[in-house]
Amino acid sequence: MSYPQPGQYPGGQYPGGQYQGYQPQGPPQVYGQQQAYPPPGQYGQPPPQQYGYPPQQPPPHGPPSHSPFPQQQQPYPPPTHSPYPQQQQPYGAPPQGQFAPQQHQQHQQQPPYGAPAAPHGAPPPQPYGAPHTLPTPASPGYDPNLVAHFDASGPADALRKAMKGFGTDESTLIRVLAHMPPREIPVVKQTYQQRHHRSLESDVKSETGGYFEFALLAILRGPLQQDVWCLNDALKGAGTKEALLDDVLIGRSNADIRAIKNAYQQTYRRSLESDVKADLSAKTERMYSMILAASRQEESASVWPQSVEADVTELHRATEAKTGAEQLTVCSILTNRSDGQIRAIAQAYEHKYRRALETVIKNDFAGHMEDALVRMVRSGADKAMRDAIALEECMSGPGTKDERLVTRLMAIHWDRAHMAQVKGAYKHRYKKDLISRIKGETSGDYERILVAMID
Repeated sequence: MSYPQPGQYPGGQYPGGQYQGYQPQGPPQVYGQQQAYPPPGQYGQPPPQQYGYPPQQPPPHGPPSHSPFPQQQQPYPPPTHSPYPQQQQPYGAPPQGQFAPQQHQQHQQQPPYGAPAAPHGAPPPQPYGAPHTLPTPASPGYDPNLVAHFDASGPADALRKAMKGFGTDESTLIRVLAHMPPREIPVVKQTYQQRHHRSLESDVKSETGGYFEFALLAILRGPLQQDVWCLNDALKGAGTKEALLDDVLIGRSNADIRAIKNAYQQTYRRSLESDVKADLSAKTERMYSMILAASRQEESASVWPQSVEADVTELHRATEAKTGAEQLTVCSILTNRSDGQIRAIAQAYEHKYRRALETVIKNDFAGHMEDALVRMVRSGADKAMRDAIALEECMSGPGTKDERLVTRLMAIHWDRAHMAQVKGAYKHRYKKDLISRIKGETSGDYERILVAMID
């Protein structure tokens, strides 16, 4: 059986969508679609968004001319009020132009990255796509040196007026803060301090309460400091909130992980790695050490078919082909691959073994290790559906997991385009509107701030 030469089909775009004689399919049925995704013409690319939410990332060279699937009649336009520059991509999504130029790739002679991963988390000796990969940029708000330059006296004065004197104008707080871009938040806080000689966070604490206060303070921290706060909350005291660690750390770019580690060190004067090691043990600690190494393949790395095949074979050998899964081998592969590579691996695994990779993980793992690995696979397969499922988990069953709901919704809302995708994914999977679901689980100002962040 012959394979394409390295660089022959950048991004895994093989003629007619064929890969080793079988037709690539979309995500496994565990994601709840009533009908399977149409066979994508680009192997390893995000699934075509056929069910009502806008595409996360277009194919790098446009849709194939022979594609039998209709184009979206009303493609999602970037919101005119979007706080993000056009060159910025959705939270954790591949950057535009994610594949190296063809003329560069055709000179790549290095062996494929994907020889079976070494045990105990060592990254593969030859990363695929190197050295012509471009680093994925940090998400908006994750570079403290990049702040907006604007006159913040208007929002600062409006916030002060809303909390001055008797009573609080909660509607103004929601209107000003719900959609405030990450890079504007530090400017507004500084301007508030300079003009009114008061701390904005302190005033919010004194004038609001409950989960409404919890949500407002999360906004005022901004995405980076909110991640740092969540990590400290997950690790402090007795026990560890592993789900909170997963929400913050899994599926993140190398640039975001490095920014989070630096901010954690500056805030608490301790390294995040040392705190994780002190709080966790055994294979769980090793898995997080792999994540915090920030050594994932960049999203610009090519998807090589022989490397995908090697990973699929190794994952099968380490799981259902034997009694007792090799946990660190699976962790090593999934923590070191890019989203696009994980997507290709999941598709190829299902084609080869007729079982979804997510199902295999659920069968061979348990507890927190299962949850973490499933999140890694979902992050590669479809981030919008991953987040839609995560939100529903906060509201299903007896009682609402309010802190988790606020934290997860907060991370999504920083990117308006991604929020629109999540709303569509939620409606597709659960046949109900996300805002209506939120309203059924919350009330008062707490409900209004969450709905404002979604709407």
